[in-house]
Amino acid sequence: MARLILAPEVREDFDRIFDFLFEHTPEHAAQRIDDIVCALDILQSSPLIGRPAESLHGMRELVISTGAHGYLALYRFVPELDAVFVTAIRSQRELRYRRSDDDRST
Repeated sequence: MARLILAPEVREDFDRIFDFLFEHTPEHAAQRIDDIVCALDILQSSPLIGRPAESLHGMRELVISTGAHGYLALYRFVPELDAVFVTAIRSQRELRYRRSDDDRST
């Protein structure tokens, strides 16, 4: 089973998503964040489940559906370390990840 490692910057992503959700549906915001975190667990047993990320060599995207909302987790699986490094999370409605490509290297 692969180790799941979240980059420190992912906290900013969760904060941004939580703030947006809290503004629109405060009663469900915390549960939606929990749902996203739980969905990441699949990467421990199936690290190649995500689709290859366009124009980001070696990176993959996990599509996470939570009801009417969808999110993408950007990650890299390193088989030699048996580890999955999650580098960013965004809403599917966002056009791109917030950090530059340079910040996502693992």
